[in-house]
Amino acid sequence: MSKTRVTPEEALAFHLEPTPGKFEVTATVPMTTQRDLSLAYSPGVAVPCEAISADPETAYDYTNKGNLVAVISNGTAVLGLGNLGALASKPVMEGKAVLFKRFADVNSIDIELDTEDTDAFVDAVKLMGPTFGGINLEDIKAPECFIIEQRLKEEMDIPVFHDDQHGTAVICAAGLLNALKLSNKKIEDVRIVLNGAGAAGIACLELLKAMGAKHQNCIMCDTKGVIYQGRAEGMNQWKSAHAVATDLRTLEDAMKGADVFLGVSVKGAVTQEMVASMADDPVIFAMANPDPEITPEDAHEVRPDAIVATGRSDYPNQVNNVLGFPYLFRGALDINARAINDEMKIACAHALANLAREDVPDEVALAYGKNLTFGRDYIIPTPFDPRLIYRVPPAVAQAGMNTGAARRPIIDMEAYELSLKSRMDPTASILRGINARARANQARMIFAEGDDPRVLRAAVMYQRAGLGKALVVGREDDVKSKLEAAGLDDAHREIEIVNAANTHHLETYKQFLYERLHRRGFDAQDIHRLAARDRHVFSALMLQHGHGDGLVTGATRKSAHILDRINHVFDADKDHGVAGITALLHKGRIVFIADTIVNEWPDEQDLANIAERGATVAQNMGLEPRVAFVSFSTFGYPVSERAEKMAKAAEVLDQRGVSFEYEGEMTVDVALNSLAQEAYPFSRLSGPANILIVPARHSASISVKLMQEMAGATVIGPILAGVDGSIQICSTVSTANDILNMAVLAACKVG
Repeated sequence: MSKTRVTPEEALAFHLEPTPGKFEVTATVPMTTQRDLSLAYSPGVAVPCEAISADPETAYDYTNKGNLVAVISNGTAVLGLGNLGALASKPVMEGKAVLFKRFADVNSIDIELDTEDTDAFVDAVKLMGPTFGGINLEDIKAPECFIIEQRLKEEMDIPVFHDDQHGTAVICAAGLLNALKLSNKKIEDVRIVLNGAGAAGIACLELLKAMGAKHQNCIMCDTKGVIYQGRAEGMNQWKSAHAVATDLRTLEDAMKGADVFLGVSVKGAVTQEMVASMADDPVIFAMANPDPEITPEDAHEVRPDAIVATGRSDYPNQVNNVLGFPYLFRGALDINARAINDEMKIACAHALANLAREDVPDEVALAYGKNLTFGRDYIIPTPFDPRLIYRVPPAVAQAGMNTGAARRPIIDMEAYELSLKSRMDPTASILRGINARARANQARMIFAEGDDPRVLRAAVMYQRAGLGKALVVGREDDVKSKLEAAGLDDAHREIEIVNAANTHHLETYKQFLYERLHRRGFDAQDIHRLAARDRHVFSALMLQHGHGDGLVTGATRKSAHILDRINHVFDADKDHGVAGITALLHKGRIVFIADTIVNEWPDEQDLANIAERGATVAQNMGLEPRVAFVSFSTFGYPVSERAEKMAKAAEVLDQRGVSFEYEGEMTVDVALNSLAQEAYPFSRLSGPANILIVPARHSASISVKLMQEMAGATVIGPILAGVDGSIQICSTVSTANDILNMAVLAACKVG
């Protein structure tokens, strides 16, 4: 599988565009009229202020405290980069804040404190306590991180969690539970060797001991070897707590006969000889980043019976903190917890371990391009398993309730799980799945408009993201100079630049085109002009002859012009049942609108065809299709012959006996709003529609552009469905990222 490559230019552009940074703050209440402002601020705001003053617990009712976490750092241990200082750590903390939102719908603000003074840091965080429902400490060097966390836990009445310590520990514990289950060993019996006595290493060992591992069975090592009782050199109180009475002095000694190795140290710390000396069915968690202490390949070469996990996503069994901290805080916040205690962390580990033992949902298997089943290469769930959000937080919340950490216990756990399911944005996992499928397909993607800088950036991104080979139609010198102007000087060597002057296939293309068009008024001269000078026709000919697997175009010309050119090569018109399906992504919903490009004024047969095409696109994107034929009337009222064809289209589908849900005609609110649907209990739709079939192309165009401009919806499409080749037409206002999305759809052959 191709590796993703991220260049410095791309990373900087990602943080700079469309606005500097990675998130913004939006209001959750109306702020339009004078009355709104009077309620939001003075005088209306005085009422909740007095209520909170009288009963501090009501802050969780009247403010955002109950779903707000601070990500706080002083930048003394930024990723693997060392002490970069508070300001330079801000991109990491912003990133952590958006992970909270993306994975568990937890609102999060980053705070960078410009001090290395432990007392000053503790005082600053403590004073901010009233603002937040929880504190996530990040990238603070040891041993200060231990002191800071311990003091804040003692002095604050909200959860304080240092993710670098406990996040790693929780995921490590979850994986270890499953690895020991597979090797028929018990945690209280196994000999564990830990290399790396920093924040994460010490936290891992402490949690495992809390789960039953025996102190005498756990050997901790650092750069100076085994931490034994009586050792004086390089010691501190946190290491001393894990010192054991032993004659072992080196990591090599400790590894002999060990059942488990945990590494949070450096690349290459473990040799094949060490692995060979371990007990039967050894468990090796080589978690050093970015490179493990020993690679899975090297470990398995000497010990095929080993179960290996790393911190990397390109190997099986990734120990990834994103499986832990979002869900720990979600569960803790939802019981208004006073702390995140050991029992809550252990409950999180057990919930993760149990999830990995279950059958994996189809959409996860689809996203990873392989079936994942519980076993040596799958002991930890994947971060994109949609069940995490409603399986882990309830376990954490229950443990918090059982141990008295909850200010507000959850009464109805079933209702709580349902509420968690509805919190998450389904579009994220859909797009993730499509990207993973594209990466597995490794399609050769034809980018038709190589003279446009956005297209060139998209082509480079496509190739560097490991999605496949980018074929750019353009002139070598022009492409090169435009890439250089975009700061991508070296990229022209990576992509393949194709044009009529450098292809061996021009005569074949012209022969094909002549056979197809000579009875439509095109002579040999016209054919040469089309094949050799029109990049849209040339690109379509490449695709038709298998010289690429997908085609993206439309960034520089109107879609009607593009479609006309494509029809010279493919049958891409209404007579061949082709339709344009546009996806709108907005506030966690995905709705398809059709037909947005091919059918000007479709009749009921055309509308039924469009519905079938829309259902195929939805299924290709991992959705259960629910089609609504929409109009300005609902089930015959008000009466109008304009709406009649929409009702007849549903009757056509009755005769065809299709397998997806459909209904019509109806207004858009009845199609999309489950409350409005309750007035029509006879409707065949089991929930809100996700495909809207509109009466004409003009209504489709108006709807899409209105949603884009007024609501800020993300528009993907039109997706050309029903053509023999995988062709996607983007709009002239597309960004490089939009064009990349269309290439991904083309690679997946969506439609």
